[in-house]
Amino acid sequence: MARSLLTAGFLVAGAAILLVVLLVATLVLRQDRLMFYPTRRLAAAPDAFGLDATDLSVVTDDGVRLFGWWIRGARRRALLYFHGNAGNIADRLERARALHDRFGLDVFLVDWRGYGRSEGSPSEDGLQRDGRAVYRTAIEAGFRPDQVVLFGESLGAAVAIDLAAKWACAGVVLETPFLSARALARVHYPWVPLFLVRNRWDNAARVADIPVPKLFIVAERDEVAPAVQGRRLFETARGIRELLVVPGAHHNDAWIVGGDAYWGAWKKFLDALR
Repeated sequence: MARSLLTAGFLVAGAAILLVVLLVATLVLRQDRLMFYPTRRLAAAPDAFGLDATDLSVVTDDGVRLFGWWIRGARRRALLYFHGNAGNIADRLERARALHDRFGLDVFLVDWRGYGRSEGSPSEDGLQRDGRAVYRTAIEAGFRPDQVVLFGESLGAAVAIDLAAKWACAGVVLETPFLSARALARVHYPWVPLFLVRNRWDNAARVADIPVPKLFIVAERDEVAPAVQGRRLFETARGIRELLVVPGAHHNDAWIVGGDAYWGAWKKFLDALR
């Protein structure tokens, strides 16, 4: 009887170990699929929101063709809108309209590779290349670097940080940012050894290199990128920087829940860049 119980215990323990190994292997081998959730179909177009927009065909330095829109504004300032890891640019049209209508911004809204009508498959290096290509497109459209503002939400904030640390711009707005891919993995997959996390997205290591003004927007109840990480990223940054913590907001609704305080922070930030 004792031997049978011991054998059963070994079998249960072995099954548990096998399950953990399988879960870890899945995370390691399919990290990009766990990080990126692209949608191919564009559910709307700018004209449905009353926006005057030009289709963009942006070619990256590794030959990937991206699709997006240049939403025409007052031609005083270009906002490069780097969206998060799910959906596509059509899902951001309502907020793009708000940014355009409130501040007269020219909004460059382009899908990452593998999203919407853009070619290719997403990866950390690929999205960084995409960000640089969108930046070059804005410059070629006639905007000076001191007229370009980078806006990144969630994963898009990581691209904005990488770009702003290396290329000249007027300022950076980072909404629901995180410290790094490993810091997120520690929160969501605490049982996975960090050395197995291939994607870096090391915002904490790069944010101090951004010389221009920065606005950090943190959602108090962020279930994806915990607010403590956004606060720590703000503290790690140097130079001119502002922090807005939106009470009661979750990962995707800070711009809705934030109301006047949210838009007031944007206005203050943009006005200070003039």
